[in-house]
Amino acid sequence: MRPNLSRAEAGLLLGMAALLALALFGPMLPASAHQHALADQRALWGIPCALDVLSNLPFAIAGLWGLVALRRVAPGMLDAPSRALATLFFAGLVCTAAGSALYHWKPQDAGLLWDRLCMVLPFAGLLGLAAASRVSARAGAATAGAVLLVGPLAVLWWSHSGNLLAWAVVQLGGVLVVLALACLPRRDGALALHLGAVMALYALAKLFEAADHPVFEATGQLVSGHSLKHVLAAGAALQVLAALAALRHSSAAHLRRVTAFGQNGAHAVGAARGPRA
Repeated sequence: MRPNLSRAEAGLLLGMAALLALALFGPMLPASAHQHALADQRALWGIPCALDVLSNLPFAIAGLWGLVALRRVAPGMLDAPSRALATLFFAGLVCTAAGSALYHWKPQDAGLLWDRLCMVLPFAGLLGLAAASRVSARAGAATAGAVLLVGPLAVLWWSHSGNLLAWAVVQLGGVLVVLALACLPRRDGALALHLGAVMALYALAKLFEAADHPVFEATGQLVSGHSLKHVLAAGAALQVLAALAALRHSSAAHLRRVTAFGQNGAHAVGAARGPRA
């Protein structure tokens, strides 16, 4: 028997189908001929393009921090799909740090291929968490699964044909999906993700990426827009970390209330019984 879809699930499904149609039948979108000509190519401590390489450290820190934080969330406080999606997100950040650092060490198409493949992992986790928090747990799992399937295909298609459209749809279309989900109320018991803050940081990161050279010149060649893009994009992970911290605090507060009630209840029972003769 086919399970019934809620209105939110149906809307999410239709939106993703529209994005898929755009990726398949949209116009050719060639990659920029200067995509590897990043502004800051200075070496430091023997590291080429040092700041673009080292600015990936926040991804690794946030990813490892998140994996540790997840282990501290008591069983039962977070449903299994959300825990799996959060694990995918944080593990993906660690992979993204490695893939992006590899690319920036020697900017070329081969490195960019691995950089983008690694990016699919946290993107799938984040989109899945967003859908799970606003629509349903099964919507979160399905959304993450769709991104994990379509994302690598989009990257491989770009590598084979030079057409960047499918990858652009995965990235920008995903942003539109999260923005739409941010308009929906959070489900009871779901992870309290501040989707608006996540998207604000991501949008700011993309602006700095686009303004790589102007930012480099405006800062007196101190830091480039692309390096700042890494830091801002990693900052979006703080919203997931904050949601996990709030979950742990609410769990601790609930435990304290239960303990206090049990103690007070025991005292009340003892007082009611009174001393025996």
